[in-house]
Amino acid sequence: MDYKDYYKILEVDKKASKAEIKKQYKKLARKYHPDVNPGNKEAEEKFKAINEAHEVLSDDTKRQKYNTLGADWQRYQQTGGGTGSFDWGQYAQSGNAGGGRYTYQTNDESSDFSDFFSSIFGDMGRSSRRSSVRSKGQDFSAELTVFLEEAFHGVKKTFTLNDKNLRINIKPGVEDGQKIRLKGNGGPGRNGSEPGDLIITLRVPPDPRFTRQGNDLYVEAQVPVYRAALGGDFYVDTLDGQLKLKIKPETKNGTLLRLKGKGFPVYNQPGPSGDLYVKVVLQLPEALTNKEKELFQQLAQLRNDK
Repeated sequence: MDYKDYYKILEVDKKASKAEIKKQYKKLARKYHPDVNPGNKEAEEKFKAINEAHEVLSDDTKRQKYNTLGADWQRYQQTGGGTGSFDWGQYAQSGNAGGGRYTYQTNDESSDFSDFFSSIFGDMGRSSRRSSVRSKGQDFSAELTVFLEEAFHGVKKTFTLNDKNLRINIKPGVEDGQKIRLKGNGGPGRNGSEPGDLIITLRVPPDPRFTRQGNDLYVEAQVPVYRAALGGDFYVDTLDGQLKLKIKPETKNGTLLRLKGKGFPVYNQPGPSGDLYVKVVLQLPEALTNKEKELFQQLAQLRNDK
């Protein structure tokens, strides 16, 4: 087992103050943090060593104990590094009042620390670590249903989480699967650290009237066959209510009419909107009267004469 020079790891002088140690620790932790160095095993090990060094040097009791051990480490090495010929009783602790030899365990929270650390501080190191390490609380996840019309206009939703009423303001233009983060509404932080967040996944189910593609909307409009033939006005449903449209004479079945800016609003942008596409579906008359049948027969004859 090799001796660890915590002062060298933190790049501070042995007489460094607690403030200097804290400042240097923050600097190195930012540099070697796993989030900054993804997949870099060397940086990960360096980060662990920095945390271990800070755990010892930032605690007056552990630092004093470590400094005392440092003076005896050469004698320990001279014994061949064997605990049988070196009295660890003055250093190692098992968590009992009487002290004793510490057996290193790898199945608890101390496994991120080295054998060297555990041999010196034992359970004292583990309990201190649990009590001193700050970490952000766990993020919670939830799903929330928002209907298409609500997503179009925006809506305020109230729901209960862990006996706490939460109110969320959903802006116009949200999409199915979009996530909204409510900061501070997750699990509690550790040792005074910030709580986690609540991440809400919005679910916008299909609408029976409208089809959404991005920020464009598609809707079908039933138009009487005679109006499509002669041209004229008809009404179409939109998410803002009915809209009056005019079609040209001899409009064919399946014709797509584009209404610019009448589609879905763009999320978090108050100005632009998508387009509304209206598909003309010709509506044939039903339950014809004798007079209507006669007129259709006359029309058929006229068309055949041409």
